[in-house]
Amino acid sequence: MVEMEVLTVQLDSAVNSPVVVLREVAGQSRLLPILIGQPEAVAINWALEGTPTPRPMTHDLLQDVIEDLGAHLQRVVITHMHQGIFYADLVISTESGERIVSGRPSDAIALALRVRCSIHVDDNVLEIAGVRPDETGEAPDEVEGGEDVVEQFREFIDSINPDDFNPAG
Repeated sequence: MVEMEVLTVQLDSAVNSPVVVLREVAGQSRLLPILIGQPEAVAINWALEGTPTPRPMTHDLLQDVIEDLGAHLQRVVITHMHQGIFYADLVISTESGERIVSGRPSDAIALALRVRCSIHVDDNVLEIAGVRPDETGEAPDEVEGGEDVVEQFREFIDSINPDDFNPAG
């Protein structure tokens, strides 16, 4: 198991989808890019930037539920890949012991950032899908016109309002 941190959220121009890039905290500085959805990208960015929302978003609600039940999110773990899809577990401490809840990595990462718990990746996942920065010779923001893409994505994030994700308005 390798501890990771969120390096950035970018728009991958090749597939026109957001990608969250995790970086190894210690050791080899490997990167793990994971394609995610727009709402999760926004949630992760807001958590990284500490952007307040007028009403709790889905990840805030889940955090509140866990805490109100007397539990604590201990860590999230990206456990495996199957057919190019990543899988994650929420490791939750309760009075009766540790509970594991399966979830999408994007949701797990967004929640981990809110509660400030650690993010881990299984060694096998990192061996299969991890990238070493020296393999590209470029920093993550420089890959495939990354600066322009990141700026476009930041403009998108800055232009939206939390109420945009509330069907009731």
